[in-house]
Amino acid sequence: MSGLEPREKPRAKRGAPRSGRPTLRTIAEMTGLAITTISRALNNAPELSAETRERVQKIAAEIGYVPDRTALRLKTGRTHVISLILDPHSEILNFSSSLVEGITEALRGTPYHLVVTPAASSASPLDPVQYVLRNRMADGVIFSRTEPADARVSLLLENDFPFVTHGRTESVGTHPYVDYDNFTFAYEAVRRLAAKGRRHVSMIAPSPRFTFGRHLRDGVMQAATQTGISYEFETRVTLDDTAEEIRRATVARIEQGNVPDAYVCPGDAVALAVIAALTDSGRTIGRDADIVTKQMSGIFALVRPQVDAISEDIALAGRQMGELLLRRIRGEKAEALQVVQMPDIPF
Repeated sequence: MSGLEPREKPRAKRGAPRSGRPTLRTIAEMTGLAITTISRALNNAPELSAETRERVQKIAAEIGYVPDRTALRLKTGRTHVISLILDPHSEILNFSSSLVEGITEALRGTPYHLVVTPAASSASPLDPVQYVLRNRMADGVIFSRTEPADARVSLLLENDFPFVTHGRTESVGTHPYVDYDNFTFAYEAVRRLAAKGRRHVSMIAPSPRFTFGRHLRDGVMQAATQTGISYEFETRVTLDDTAEEIRRATVARIEQGNVPDAYVCPGDAVALAVIAALTDSGRTIGRDADIVTKQMSGIFALVRPQVDAISEDIALAGRQMGELLLRRIRGEKAEALQVVQMPDIPF
């Protein structure tokens, strides 16, 4: 037993709390430890022995103890909550679960826990951020799909509220972020397609209002100019459309003539829709057209015929965002809290 831990009193009878919601006092009565020791054990205080921390945390889990966040906020000014605001989009398979997995890993062993807030597609992107700010529902916020002049970033900077974005901005001030180098992805994808002899590349892109959409377009255009191939961006659909809508739009484009023989796909679901459209139109991958896709799920190792895939690690991005946000909450400068992931380019 650590010298900082109080001597145990005779242990109370183990079992469920007598009535009502379990509290720190409930666990103290069950273990014979002081309430302050219980609190430190639940917060993984390093001065306590691992045995004491594990024993207290096990009992807390068994009886369903949940911290009183309101009381905690009044006492410390902290909620120990991180709010992840998730936009509804499906171009990336397993995006949400991978992101949550990564953030949860970053928060493991800390007093913080994650609350996921879905952002309604029909509402203003500012609404969930304003709700968190107005009600002080969290100590920090994570969100994605940034815009060059993102109003959410401006609002959080104005309120000096800790946050990290998945994606960069351009004109709203310095802030923490984790981003994937979408310019390099698109640039290298076009170069790979040109090296295979392809002469006309197409991409179904995000809306240009998103920063990463601009990066993707810039990468395609620069590589196409350098390699001398033509390029186009599909106008009927964007990444926000369903896979079936993308499949139909790709079939319609093929039926117009002057058909692209190369496709850059910025997400798993988009690539699967393009593959389906090519097959439905009687075209064969590797003969009539080639694809380079961004992948996050690993699914393309099982797709036949095989297509080139360049990986983005969403779970890693989640872990990095969680770590950066904890550092920001502790007061570190935003300039030191910026990460750009480079694409994993296969040879």
